[in-house]
Amino acid sequence: MTEAVQKLLEREFNRYHQTDFISSDPISIPHQFSKLQDIEISAFWTAILSWGKRSSIINSANHLLDLMDRAPFDFIMNHKEADLKKIETFKHRTFQPEDSLYFIAWFRWYYTHHKSLETAFLQNQSSEKWTAETSLHHFHHYFFSLEDVPQRTKKHISDPMKGSTCKRLNMFLRWMCRSREGGVDFGLWKNIPTEALMIPLDVHVERVARKLGLLKRKQRDWTAVKELTQNLKIMDAQDPVKFDYALFGMGVMENQVFY
Repeated sequence: MTEAVQKLLEREFNRYHQTDFISSDPISIPHQFSKLQDIEISAFWTAILSWGKRSSIINSANHLLDLMDRAPFDFIMNHKEADLKKIETFKHRTFQPEDSLYFIAWFRWYYTHHKSLETAFLQNQSSEKWTAETSLHHFHHYFFSLEDVPQRTKKHISDPMKGSTCKRLNMFLRWMCRSREGGVDFGLWKNIPTEALMIPLDVHVERVARKLGLLKRKQRDWTAVKELTQNLKIMDAQDPVKFDYALFGMGVMENQVFY
């Protein structure tokens, strides 16, 4: 890893890791809330909807929140059957009403037994031995542990054991676990170590990482996520995913010059 690459990424991290970043990014959705469960639900759902244009993602997430009366936790826990009729109108790309109804059912069941969604990602792992690969694999099975799971919904929650990059789930974990210093991420979950998080690998991050020599693997899959994250750890062992801001930021800018 060249010193020039590290200096570039540190500079671009400082450039994009600003509160000004929030308004145009899907993370703006959970920033509308202060209650833990509202933040978790809106952040998770928004992350899962995060493919396509950022403006479209934000619009869809806001529409969904409108359908839940801008109070997702209260809606999920206290809705009546008739209230679900309006949810059946919600669609985002391949995310269909059937998917939303299962998400609501699972969240209602889950929050009946747990205070925070963090518990779902711990799955009997200690902080010292926590790995994203194990956590996300178990979470996939845990999320679909209710009866009558729609088979089509399973494609929306990725599993690293199936080779997926799990971009959306890794982004969600970054939101929840990274320090709130800087005012962008939330730092609400304390039992998942930041140094164990994995980079959310999308086409923008991939393109820049390859240009900078940080990623050699040809496929964009879980192995590529591990390779890139390991290379980022060389530059910051305690917080490798902070460079998501730099890589993504450079990737979405047109005519970006690397030097």
